[in-house]
Amino acid sequence: MKRILIVDDDITLRTALIRYLRNRGYAVEDAGSGAEALLRFEQAPPDLVVSDVVMPEMDGLEFCRRLRASQSGQLVPFIFLSSRKEVNDRIQGHQMGADDYVVKPFDPKELIAKIEAQLERSRRIHSEILRLTQQSQQAASEATPAANPNPLPLTPAEAKVFWEVIQGYTNKQIGDRLFVSPRTVQTHLSNILSKLQLESRSQLIRYAFERGYRPPADAGGISPEQ
Repeated sequence: MKRILIVDDDITLRTALIRYLRNRGYAVEDAGSGAEALLRFEQAPPDLVVSDVVMPEMDGLEFCRRLRASQSGQLVPFIFLSSRKEVNDRIQGHQMGADDYVVKPFDPKELIAKIEAQLERSRRIHSEILRLTQQSQQAASEATPAANPNPLPLTPAEAKVFWEVIQGYTNKQIGDRLFVSPRTVQTHLSNILSKLQLESRSQLIRYAFERGYRPPADAGGISPEQ
């Protein structure tokens, strides 16, 4: 079941959207401001975000900017839902990193169509990452064997996350596979990037395959204390 985070200070609209989306098979969480939404996102990253623009504490534009600046929020589909309908407003929303922009008042069917389109696009992106990763692994296995790579300067828990990341899995998928929370996965990933002096997932994947690292067949789960 796909999880959607609704962010809007209008509780009436929020309640209506929650009911509408849940009736269509989505798991829905909500927040009344960008600041609250960031906390909810850190606790459990959703599959998609729908956010208003004008809100107290932190508006939707700043929320989107901070989300895109984080490792776990870079690829999450983001849709603005706003009463601001001028072209410049929509342009600003896209410049902040939004994938789509819906103007209030709106037809709920249109929002559902855009949500489904963004979720499908996200699925294709992750599938392509996984395909390319597997293709690289196959090419590496068929190449002339090279010397074993240097040991990674990682803890056992970080190493397990490393192998999952280079196979193209998202934080949520890694959490499910290793029986930990997405937040724990993100903590390990941040430590890995820092230790290897890298800045992003894509750099980490490139780093791994350029140096011949391939996931071990016996990669298992991370215990909670790790």
